[in-house]
Amino acid sequence: MEETLKIIISNLVDNKDAVEITKKENEKTTTFEVKVAKEDMGKVIGKQGRLAKSIRTVMKSVASKEHKKVLVEFIG
Repeated sequence: MEETLKIIISNLVDNKDAVEITKKENEKTTTFEVKVAKEDMGKVIGKQGRLAKSIRTVMKSVASKEHKKVLVEFIG
């Protein structure tokens, strides 16, 4: 799951070295904290948050195959 998220994010940003994904897990939920360079944040979130919402939807789909809940948080 983490690798899928990393591929999606790294293809959206210019500064691929600044991409950091932190995984926090508890019993039922996995939370991914995504950190990108300041100038790339707009590219990841998209207009009115549409791209961020799409990324979350894809990750929920991937997680549902593993019967888990996933949250994706974008940190500036």
